[in-house]
Amino acid sequence: MKKLILFFTAITFVSTAQIFEPVKWDFSQKKLEGNKIELSFKATIDDGWYIYSQDAGEGPVSTEFTFFDPSPDRYGVDKNWVQEQVPIEEFDPNFDAVLKYYKNEAVFNVKIHVLSTEDFTLKGEVYYMTCDSTQCLPPEALEFSFDIEGVDESLIDKSFIEESKSSEGISTGKSMWALFFIAFLSGFAALLTPCVFPMIPLTVSFFTKKSKTKARGVINAIIYGISIIIIYVALGVGVSSVFGADALNNMATNVYFNIGFFLLLIIFGASFLGAFELQLPASWVNKSDKASDKGGLMGIFFMAFTLALVSFSCTGPIVGTLLVEASSGGYFGPIIGMLGFSLAIALPFGLFAAFPGWLNSLPQSGGWLNSVKVTLGFLEIALAFKFLSNADLVLQAHLLERELFIAIWIVIFGLLTMYLLGFLKFAHDSDLQYISVSRLSVAILTGTLTIYMIPGLWGAPLKIINAFPPPMQYSESPRGVGYVQNESFHIDDSSHDDQHIGPQGLMAFHDYEVALNYAKKINKPLMIDFTGHACVNCRKMEEQVWSDQIVKSILANDVVLVSLYVDERINLPEEEQYITTMAGKEKKVKTTGDKWMVFQANTFGTNSQPYYVMLDLQENQLLEPANYQDYGSVELFKEWLQRGVKSFNEI
Repeated sequence: MKKLILFFTAITFVSTAQIFEPVKWDFSQKKLEGNKIELSFKATIDDGWYIYSQDAGEGPVSTEFTFFDPSPDRYGVDKNWVQEQVPIEEFDPNFDAVLKYYKNEAVFNVKIHVLSTEDFTLKGEVYYMTCDSTQCLPPEALEFSFDIEGVDESLIDKSFIEESKSSEGISTGKSMWALFFIAFLSGFAALLTPCVFPMIPLTVSFFTKKSKTKARGVINAIIYGISIIIIYVALGVGVSSVFGADALNNMATNVYFNIGFFLLLIIFGASFLGAFELQLPASWVNKSDKASDKGGLMGIFFMAFTLALVSFSCTGPIVGTLLVEASSGGYFGPIIGMLGFSLAIALPFGLFAAFPGWLNSLPQSGGWLNSVKVTLGFLEIALAFKFLSNADLVLQAHLLERELFIAIWIVIFGLLTMYLLGFLKFAHDSDLQYISVSRLSVAILTGTLTIYMIPGLWGAPLKIINAFPPPMQYSESPRGVGYVQNESFHIDDSSHDDQHIGPQGLMAFHDYEVALNYAKKINKPLMIDFTGHACVNCRKMEEQVWSDQIVKSILANDVVLVSLYVDERINLPEEEQYITTMAGKEKKVKTTGDKWMVFQANTFGTNSQPYYVMLDLQENQLLEPANYQDYGSVELFKEWLQRGVKSFNEI
């Protein structure tokens, strides 16, 4: 599955009206030993232009390869995925960063293992961006297709099928280790709750006293710990088996799953705060407890199972949260998560059984355990709003915009800070006679975070936590609270859902046909703004030229503005997707960006932005198109607008 590109980086554009095609791709395949095939992707690049590595650096769009074969069990991909040549690595002043790129030629290779005895077609897409020293073209998605011959069944390595499936979720070893580490910390947090911590000395003492020898006590405690790991890993296996990789991966963008996770975490958080106790049926606990009395390995296993059931009120919320977070890891995500979690819980039982003298160094059970539980409750509630935000972003409902999200987090972490300092108390808390150094340290961290987030209400980027709140543009004031709009223009027909607030607070359309119909209705010329979401020269025009009061007045009152984003990656409905030609070549139109790019190229003969066209009501050009290089000053662009409006009025 192709990752969604959340931002497009600095895109500058050319002055002449022509279609640029600086990169030619050639796709080939070569049969290797056994069932292996090497697929080759060769890019021939015109002089002065370049494309970027798969890890380009901060700024441009990296080259990305995606296979979207509907039956991935017919082939497997090598662990190293797509291999590439050593790129040029230099500082780029346009992007103000060190970037990795290729000039003249770039070759990418990937080895696949054929796992099918029947012939099939392997399809995919390469996504890349082309630049020269002064400009970049919009990112391009080019489809490829390989005809793969089936192999003899004796050459197929069945184990590779499962191995390739494991790569669908967590793609790199780094993310696997990151998930394991987070899960381990979560297990350690669960260990410090009132349901689990007191069980360590009790359980270890039971094994050491009941066993005839010290060695036997240690062995029993280790078996007990291993049983805990088996129980929780089995839970991870169960989650993966029931839902499957596809369903787990889809959770991240599924509205209903995200809302469900939000409600689940709110319930868990309320439980940790002491609103109620989450308890499993008493019959389950009783049956497990009876089974533990049988002795032997089975008895020890059921003792561990009883611990899991009894401690559910504390561990359940943490396990639930962890499984939610691990869901993006496909089949192995929940399994790795439960392995790390259970290892953290099981480890103390084995260690303290081996070194019983350490038990004397453990702090006494008391109110601090409930403090840990309450702290986790606040964190659960804070995390819950991240999932609600995901659902809101997918729906584009704008119910939980950036400012509201940050305000909620400020309140949550502010209350947590007050709690840690003793200004807030819950029903199950004991009297706090003094504040420990550890408690004060955590309060300093949460208090600092609270104060740090306050400027975010007025548009501060908040880079430390930027992965959690909605993006900057998804806010009540995308340009910051201090931005003052001197003029506004509102479309007088509320039936137009396509209208939106564009640059400089101007109302603009997204759809060409809707804008044209509206222009005909109010008898004004139509100005097309071919633009990009992160086009540098587009932003320069909007900030430096459109901000002029006369220019803004003309755009607001004398024309109908339609902004068409050629790099927008929103998929069109399947019935609206089609294949056409652009610059004499076949082009599949799948996204709204493709649609406007083809429209610009085939109608006006260029694929560069910003590009401004003014039309009359019969879709005839009123004057020559404008661009940044030739009309990038206030006076020149103002004169261009005035000429266009004058030509329209003289018709």
